[in-house]
Amino acid sequence: MSHSIHNIRRHPAVFCLLALIGCAAMSQSAFSADKPKGPELSRVIAKEMTAAQKAMQAQQWSEALKNLEAAETKSPLTAYDKLKIDEFKANCYVRLNNLKAAQTAYEAALATGAFPADELPKTYRVLFQLAANNQQSTKAIEYGKQMFDAGAATDNDLLIMAQLYYQQKDCKNSAVWGDRAVAAFKKAGEQPKEVLYQIKLQCASDANETAGMISGLYDLVRLTNKPSYWNNLIRLERQDERDDHNLLMIYRVMFDTNSMQADTDYIEMAQLLGDAGLPGEAQMVLEKATSSGIVKDDHKERTTRLLNAMKTRGDADKKGLPALDAEAAKNSAGQLDVKLGEVYFGAGDYQGASTAITRGLGKGQIKQLDEAYVYLGRSQAALKNYPEAKKAFVGLKAVPNISQRVLKLWELYADKLG
Repeated sequence: MSHSIHNIRRHPAVFCLLALIGCAAMSQSAFSADKPKGPELSRVIAKEMTAAQKAMQAQQWSEALKNLEAAETKSPLTAYDKLKIDEFKANCYVRLNNLKAAQTAYEAALATGAFPADELPKTYRVLFQLAANNQQSTKAIEYGKQMFDAGAATDNDLLIMAQLYYQQKDCKNSAVWGDRAVAAFKKAGEQPKEVLYQIKLQCASDANETAGMISGLYDLVRLTNKPSYWNNLIRLERQDERDDHNLLMIYRVMFDTNSMQADTDYIEMAQLLGDAGLPGEAQMVLEKATSSGIVKDDHKERTTRLLNAMKTRGDADKKGLPALDAEAAKNSAGQLDVKLGEVYFGAGDYQGASTAITRGLGKGQIKQLDEAYVYLGRSQAALKNYPEAKKAFVGLKAVPNISQRVLKLWELYADKLG
């Protein structure tokens, strides 16, 4: 059984490197011997650095680089001199979109050991982003760890760390950084990015871990409610299901989330509904399949034959609605009311279904309580009365011996309503 798992693409980061590095425009006081505190640039490079500054202010980046290279030839140079030259060069290279040269310049600046302690967090972050942009994953990861330890990592930085580890096929560390990213996004009041859960899903898929894949798909459905994720989740959840009643419950979730992508899904669901004595709903399912154009040519004859049979039976049920309604009204047990509601649902009368099932629940003595709550919730959802629909699905928790797989799927469905 194949599963259409979203490919994990490398997401090129769009980094604010200019904001991080800064324009590095220096005032003349940086060269003054009268400057009372902090390190000073040597007078030996004052001319070249002043020229570089002016060129940068005029956005003449290549000209600035020439002056900075000239400054490098002077002697003697202090560690602070080298630091400022390399910082300026990195800035120019970023402006020229030469990020590899910018990374080299910034690494040289870091190697001087002259960065003030309070500037190191920003420095690690700049190098992390440069290395990631330059696809130097190992270096980016090392800078990322230093950035994180220095408290400079943002939620997006943590996301990139998770991606970098995934690209190195290190799913264990990718999960660690992914969890950190999710927590950071939530702390900031933002939705975590879809790619974080895609990585989790792909790692589980690569390891053939069904439980991990299901967990990842639950996260993706909660985040996006996309039919493709619903489809993969339900296919995994149903593959080991052997009970027809539970299987039909799972198919109903698939149908209601518009995540059926194969004509065989519609056909099997209709057959299960017919076997359960629900031809009107089976007809509704098959009509949706045929109208959507999803039915393959070699299945059209079979589908048409099944649809005609369900329509004949469904029409008979509709004709019997008045008699069934009268009988249910007289009966003290709620079972007939639920059956009446199911027929109304298959006929597309969702208000009638809701009224009948609500009356039945009030009477009690219902054989399949889970179906009563599901049909009531589905009817209210069709009427767009989402609060009442959610309330109906909550009732499933009180059903004795309900399949936990079925319960979780309907809870997830209810959570995404509206």
